[in-house]
Amino acid sequence: MSDDTLLDRALLRLEEAANHLKIDQDVIEKLKYPRETTKTRLLIRMDDGSRKSFLAWRCRYDDTRGPTKGGIRFHPDSTVEEVETLAFWMTFKCAVMNLPYGGGKGAVRVDPHQLSKTELERLSRAYVQAFANIIGPDRDIPAPDVYTNAMIMGWMADEYNQITGEVRPAVITGKPIALGGSLGRNDATARGGFYLVRHLATELGLDKDHTVSIQGFGNAGQYYARLTAADGNSVIAVSDSTGAIHRPGGLDVEKLIAGKEAGRRVADMAAELGAHVISPDDLLGVETDLFVPAALEDMITKDNAATIKAKVVLELANGPVTPDADKILNDKGVIVLPDILANAGGVTVSYFEWVQNRQGYYWDLEEIHARLLKIVEREGRAVWDIAQSRNVSARSAAYIHALGRLANAIEAHGTQPFFAG
Repeated sequence: MSDDTLLDRALLRLEEAANHLKIDQDVIEKLKYPRETTKTRLLIRMDDGSRKSFLAWRCRYDDTRGPTKGGIRFHPDSTVEEVETLAFWMTFKCAVMNLPYGGGKGAVRVDPHQLSKTELERLSRAYVQAFANIIGPDRDIPAPDVYTNAMIMGWMADEYNQITGEVRPAVITGKPIALGGSLGRNDATARGGFYLVRHLATELGLDKDHTVSIQGFGNAGQYYARLTAADGNSVIAVSDSTGAIHRPGGLDVEKLIAGKEAGRRVADMAAELGAHVISPDDLLGVETDLFVPAALEDMITKDNAATIKAKVVLELANGPVTPDADKILNDKGVIVLPDILANAGGVTVSYFEWVQNRQGYYWDLEEIHARLLKIVEREGRAVWDIAQSRNVSARSAAYIHALGRLANAIEAHGTQPFFAG
């Protein structure tokens, strides 16, 4: 397993789901490989007058069910393998939620913290200049991801408009509200996961006042903490990239978020919050009802999965649990709510933004939340019912659910039995 790539490990989910369905081999052949991956270098002028290039990618994995959809991340460790795997997950995520999209993803290998604001804008616009023929509101729709945000999406949408000579806000989602963004997009990833846990709480064995620990206290982690605390649950441990804190009686979430917004590390706030500092690795071993990985891929592996003491794992990050770790957690009786369902609130509200942009009519926040709730509960219940009826994990059930929809779309074009007569 150690020699397998991230995409190889992701494809194991496809193979496992296929074993539960009667689908044509054409379906597997089509989904084993990305439709297209484009690589380029973005050359920009730095503030000191020098020029510097940055490696960038855009992958459109599958567009059988509609234009591809997926975020753009700016990260110093980005690779083509990561981009293609994320696009694969997006393909299944959109199918799970029954959105009329395929999966896509993009990245630039850069540490955005090392760029000035003007350099960041040049880089963002350079990305669109390089990929303007690939993206489009009917072909491939980007969105924010790791270290990108609404303002960056606004720059990108503006650059696309300048290139095409048209104002086409539906080309990119996650934009500022003033530029055609949707209400409710900022907390959508966390809200979708929150709605899912609340809907299935009884089946998951979670009480109304359950305890929560969160790995990764960025956008998704902070919003989940706020939502679950407001619902009467207790956030007892959190971590960021530099450290972790634990308070069995519960943390003051609003003070914690205020500190992060002010640029402080969670460990620096331990004393004033009445918490004690623990290592990020020790966070996994905290006695808690719900553990929420909200950081990056492959954070829970065969080396640390056995230390997890939670009843339920909610994957707000993409791919935080490796297949080997999945087996360990399953054997321990830990229920894992998989990323392609648990964090799909983000792409769902991105879909709402795209629809609103295309129709030129915008919904209020209450309607956004109601529409998201309906979809999350409908698809979450469908996945749970598949898991129970087939006696499989929630992850396998989510892939079975998604693959069924993808197979129907692929087979509708004709497969070997049709062409062979």
